[in-house]
Amino acid sequence: MRKIHISHAKSGDVLAVDLFAANGSVLLSRGVRLTSGYIRSLAQKGVQYIYIDDKQTYDIRPRPLISPTVRQQAVKKVYETMTALIEQKKLLSRVSSLDLGKEYENVFKDILDYLLKQEDLLINLSDLVISNGYFFHHSVNVATIAGVIGIAKGYRPQQLLDLGIGALLFDIGMTQLPDGLWRKKGALTEEEKEIVRRHTYLGFELLRRQRNISLFSAHCALQHHERCDGSGYPRALSGKEIHEYARIVAIADVFDALTSARYHRRQYSPHEAAEYLSAAGGMLDYELIKLFLSYIAVYPVATTVKLNTGEVGVVSQVFPGFPLRPIVRVIKNPAGEELKSPYEIDLRKQMNITIVKAV
Repeated sequence: MRKIHISHAKSGDVLAVDLFAANGSVLLSRGVRLTSGYIRSLAQKGVQYIYIDDKQTYDIRPRPLISPTVRQQAVKKVYETMTALIEQKKLLSRVSSLDLGKEYENVFKDILDYLLKQEDLLINLSDLVISNGYFFHHSVNVATIAGVIGIAKGYRPQQLLDLGIGALLFDIGMTQLPDGLWRKKGALTEEEKEIVRRHTYLGFELLRRQRNISLFSAHCALQHHERCDGSGYPRALSGKEIHEYARIVAIADVFDALTSARYHRRQYSPHEAAEYLSAAGGMLDYELIKLFLSYIAVYPVATTVKLNTGEVGVVSQVFPGFPLRPIVRVIKNPAGEELKSPYEIDLRKQMNITIVKAV
C-alpha cells in the first residue's frame, strides 16, 4: 500500500486502510474501489490523505502500534463518555457518580498490553479519520503516544496506568463548554479563547471527583496547556512546576494535532511535526522531546517520498535509531514515469541518497 493525498486519488483506486467515523465505526472499508463520488465526499469530510493498494506496493503494510479492534473499542468508549457529557450537560456532581476510573483503566490496559508486546516501539499512526471524528480519535492517539513515552521512561505499571488514563481523558473539560464552541471551524475571538481555556479547570474538577482516578491523572487535564517557559495556561507554570505526565501529554497532543486532518489547516507530515517539536524552544520539555523523537517513524511505512535523485518511492521498512534512513521502494524515475520493475534502496547503506520530502 502507499499513502497519497486525496487530490491524487482517482476512480478505480482501492482503499487499503479502513476509514473511521467519529464513534470508531468503519465508515469505508479497506478493499473498496473508489469512485469520483467517494473521493469528492472524502475531501468534503476533511480527509486529506488515504492509503491505496497497487501492484507496485501491494506487500507494503504498516505495523500498527495497537490492533484495530483495541483502537475501535477505545474510541467507542471515549465517544460514549464525551457525547453523554456534551448532550446531557450533566452537572459535575452527577458525573462524579460514574466510575470512569475503572472503565478507562480497562481501556488503557488493552492499549498497554499491545504496546508492551512490540519489539520496536516506533510510533506509526496510520488510521484514517474524518475531521468530525478528530476529538475522539485524538484522545486515543495521545494516550498511545504517551504510553510509548512512559514505557521509554521506564515507568512502573501503576505510573503507566495513571499516565494513560490521564491522557485518554485530558480534554474531557471541552465537553463542558457552550454548545458548538469547541467544534467551531473558524478562528476564535479573544472572548471565545478565554472561554475555551476554562476547559483545563473544568476537566480537572470533573476528574478529581472520580473515585478511581488519581490526582496525577487529573493533572493531565489541568496542565496540558502549560508550557515550560511559563507561556501556557491556566496558571503560567514553568519547568518542573508542571507534572511530568502533563508534559508528556502536551508533546503527544501537539504532535497528533499537527499530523491529523483538520478543517482549518493542512495536515502536517510526521517529519514536519517532528521538526516543529524540535524547534519548539523552551515551550515543551526538551529532554522528553528528544526521547519522543527517538521513537517516531519520521517517514512511516507506506509514505510516498521524493529522493534527491528526483526519483519517487514508497517507504517499505523503517528502523529504530535511523529515523531518516528507511528502505525506499522506487516506483517512478526522475521524469515521473512509473517503473515496470520497482527496486529498493536501503538509505542506511546509500548515504549519498536522501529523502527530500514526503509527497
